[in-house]
Amino acid sequence: MMSEKIIVWDLDNTLYRETPEFHDLLDKITAEAAIYDLKLNMDFETAKALVSESYRIYRDGGAIFVEKYGLSEKDLFDAYHKRKEECLFPIKPYKNFLTALKKLKCPQYILSTSSFNACRAILQHIGLYDFFKDKFYSVEQFDCYKKNENSDVYLKFCNTIKVKPEDCVFVDDSYSNLEFAKKAGMTTIRLCHGKENNKGQEYIDYAADNIEECLKILANIFCSH
Repeated sequence: MMSEKIIVWDLDNTLYRETPEFHDLLDKITAEAAIYDLKLNMDFETAKALVSESYRIYRDGGAIFVEKYGLSEKDLFDAYHKRKEECLFPIKPYKNFLTALKKLKCPQYILSTSSFNACRAILQHIGLYDFFKDKFYSVEQFDCYKKNENSDVYLKFCNTIKVKPEDCVFVDDSYSNLEFAKKAGMTTIRLCHGKENNKGQEYIDYAADNIEECLKILANIFCSH
């Protein structure tokens, strides 16, 4: 097992910022995947409204179609991400971000809820593919489709890269993901993007309002090791 500290990044809305335009596009393709690809008998506007409801209930835009309408979680995951790979044009990379990542002198990995192919496409789009080549993982590689149900996916990830959870600093914008990363034994950082800074939660060790502040927190953590 590796004994040095490492950074584990979430991808979506963490290694790049999801704009309102892109978020609305993701809602749209979730609805399209359900009704056009998986043949759910429903009109588009109703399906898109259900995506918003699903986020409120499950913190996952597609979960309602699985839980209430019986769609296969795997089939919806696959259909959604196939569409996602083709609509990356609104994504804008952070300015000078690759240079900032290289200054963090530690191993860095990605654990994402996007499919492996979508991860690759996004990383290529934002100019980070070469930096994370062979170091990015999708939950689907661990027979899972979410990061906010239990800690198993984090433990499987750690076992795969041969690192102890307590040696991982996990960065994610979603507090529900961080809850289970913390239960697995990881140090956690929430990237809040201007939302409520809830560092006081027992499963959030650090909270950053933006990516620049997040990078400063990481620099301080790794300077102390």
